[in-house]
Amino acid sequence: MSILHFEHLQSRAGDFSFEIDLQIDARVTGIFGPSGAGKTTLLELIAGLRKPTRGKISSNQIVFVDCAARQWIPPESRHIGYVPQDLALFPHMNVRRNLLFGANGAESDFKHIVDRFELDALLDRFPASLSGGEKQRIAIGRALMTKPRLLMLDEPLSNLDPELKSRGLELFRKVRSEFNTPILYVTHDADEIVAFCDEVIILDRGRVTEVGTPTKFFRPSELPRFVYTGGPAAPKSS
Repeated sequence: MSILHFEHLQSRAGDFSFEIDLQIDARVTGIFGPSGAGKTTLLELIAGLRKPTRGKISSNQIVFVDCAARQWIPPESRHIGYVPQDLALFPHMNVRRNLLFGANGAESDFKHIVDRFELDALLDRFPASLSGGEKQRIAIGRALMTKPRLLMLDEPLSNLDPELKSRGLELFRKVRSEFNTPILYVTHDADEIVAFCDEVIILDRGRVTEVGTPTKFFRPSELPRFVYTGGPAAPKSS
């Protein structure tokens, strides 16, 4: 059973047509490409925030959408944890209520996420008073509280300096090691792909141009900023 399967999927995306036939089986899959390549469009199609004009998306034999059969599962029933670029925390809710929004887990799950993401001291605070890193931990914790079949992270480390990126990657490695949830990781940074992902899908204007292991496409010399502690085998120094 595949984590995700796209069959003859088509959709409009800005000034180009998005088309994809692909199966995803890796535990952590990077979606790589420049701005405007269709990376966020792909996540929105999976999440059900955008409807395709043709084709089918399924996950472990559960059909999310099949245009020919007129089959459609709404976003709230797909059980996907989607963390968008703006994190989408509710400003009128404190951290505790943000974490529990849509939660399917038990009290023990809440305690585990609060402990592992170091959120206990933040539970009564509101998003406006939090740092970017704190908001990121809360958004990922909230997504995991829904017990998703898939976690999708859209450009989670964009525009951060190297030190904050390194901290963010350590957080994602913690998620990978402690939660049995497949991950789609969208970025236009090759360093992040090699440091965290098992496989990479390269998009260009709505088309898949390459699929393979990160080190097949990216050189070790592109990785000066991160300590390599997880994901695919560490690249050898040149």
